[in-house]
Amino acid sequence: MDPARVMFVNHTSTVSGAELILADAVQPWAGATAFLFEDGPLNRALAARGLTVTRARRGGNLAALRRDSSPLRAAPLAARLAALTGEVAACARRHDVVYANSQKAFVLAALATTVVRRPLIWHLHDILDADHFGVLQRRLQVTLANARAAAVVVPSTAAARAFVAAGGSARIVRVVANGLDVTPDPRSRPVLRRDLGLPQALLVGVFSRLAHWKGQHVLLSALAGLPGVHALVAGAPLFGEDAYLRELEAQAVALGIADRVHFLGQRDDVPLLMQAVDAVVHPSIHPEPFGRTLVEAMLGGTPVVATRTGAAAEILEEGRAGLLVPPSDPAALVAALSGLLADPAAAAGQVAHARDRARTHYGVARMRGEIAALIGAVARGERP
Repeated sequence: MDPARVMFVNHTSTVSGAELILADAVQPWAGATAFLFEDGPLNRALAARGLTVTRARRGGNLAALRRDSSPLRAAPLAARLAALTGEVAACARRHDVVYANSQKAFVLAALATTVVRRPLIWHLHDILDADHFGVLQRRLQVTLANARAAAVVVPSTAAARAFVAAGGSARIVRVVANGLDVTPDPRSRPVLRRDLGLPQALLVGVFSRLAHWKGQHVLLSALAGLPGVHALVAGAPLFGEDAYLRELEAQAVALGIADRVHFLGQRDDVPLLMQAVDAVVHPSIHPEPFGRTLVEAMLGGTPVVATRTGAAAEILEEGRAGLLVPPSDPAALVAALSGLLADPAAAAGQVAHARDRARTHYGVARMRGEIAALIGAVARGERP
């Protein structure tokens, strides 16, 4: 049969973790359609991969619909959301499969594909639990998924369990681990630091968007107990969380560590920054559906310390591929980092094992192949 006509839908064009995954996943689908609610870097990235990018006429400025707020917040936008759903439906009518890459995209695509009778795949990039979503949101998403989704793609067994615990059907869940490729830079850490303008000191880093649940404040608290250690905080408050950045800056001043905390903002050279530090810290205080930065660090040969939440223990193989500490526990983080920084050679075997595990389990080619096979099965009307 002819290749499936696929329509990828995403509500934001700001590039964060889910958008990076989408940009990699669409690689086999040159000529497919990307239906985006707004303009931005993702539009250009998907166009560069050969997709036809369609921007919704009524999709912009949906930031007021936060994922932790009640669906009732959408009431004032009802007319615009209805019109946007109509746009999604009109575009979906020309395709064989609709692939929604975010919650907002999925909700509108579920309604639209009900009208035009097209199969729908939802790529769920989040842990669907009370820490991240309100009860009405979870009920809405799970109800629509059970009724409309041919498959719900999740990046880890932790995300799959959360979906089922929220009421989602286990029959439609498909675990496809996120994939990425990182080629280690041949330069030594001191040379990388010099070339990147980083301090020549013991250096740890946290790499994610700035949000309270990501736990950057826990690392700053731990840094107060690590004399002489500097920290890179790479990332920006992408989704209306600017107040958290101000809180972090004030916290660094209050703890007397402002000269050792380096706020780098959003960067496009994160793999290099990771290879320049002595340890990558993943301090999330709530469960993560995956942990892209964990895999990037593993591929780059940098030791990892992560909180035992969500998929981190799965990725780090219960501590065999990295150190695990309890969430929201600065003292435990101090202890883990102190030992690691005092004797980096002791972690060499763990780092080598972590790199091999990342290459085997989390390569981008494997992810693309699994997603492409799933889309093809759904397009043929098969049960994935």
